[in-house]
Amino acid sequence: MSLRITLVAILVLLLSACAGRQTREVVAWEPVPPMAVAEPTRTAGAIVSLGNEMNLFADVKARRVGDIITIELVEKTAARKSSSTQTSKDTAIDNDNATLFGVPLTQNGIPVLRQEVGGKHSFAGEGASSQSNELEGSVTVTVAQRLPNGNLIVRGEKWLTLNQGQEFVRVSGIVRPFDIGPNNSVPSYKVADARIIYSGKGAVADANRQGWLSRFFNNPIMPF
Repeated sequence: MSLRITLVAILVLLLSACAGRQTREVVAWEPVPPMAVAEPTRTAGAIVSLGNEMNLFADVKARRVGDIITIELVEKTAARKSSSTQTSKDTAIDNDNATLFGVPLTQNGIPVLRQEVGGKHSFAGEGASSQSNELEGSVTVTVAQRLPNGNLIVRGEKWLTLNQGQEFVRVSGIVRPFDIGPNNSVPSYKVADARIIYSGKGAVADANRQGWLSRFFNNPIMPF
């Protein structure tokens, strides 16, 4: 009976973990097409025909929904933390033998009320932690939305099909038009609320991933 209850508890935990994964926010990575604009009426025989004009002095920076922009991935972070603690405490108590009318209390020459107490405590602790990440490359994304203040919400992805699987890079965030360079690119450290995902699928990715039972026993809620 106890074994059956244990199996049911494990099944419930697994189902709750799967449900938690399914409720995570999912971003649509498909490119956003530009908004349709009605063509102006063309005047036959006119010197200038609306709809065929050219912007000779306009730059190529992305500024409308559906425009493309290149995100230069320049991510490099490093964090280090160390701590050290040392404490010590010494205690000593020494009481001389009591006397009665000037005569020390002894038994067979040995003081009966003399007391000596001593104690010593010490503690030493040390810890260190370090972490670093680095990601370089580029991803061309599309403008999904233009905010009222002129900032652009961008998102996009790049898929690479290799010999033993697929790798992909996904980028989303908010870009300020002023930060877009002349070549229509912006570094990733200037993308606000940036979400950069670099992962893969296939045989190599599956071999580098723990099984569901190993992930269950490595869960922080496990008491072992």
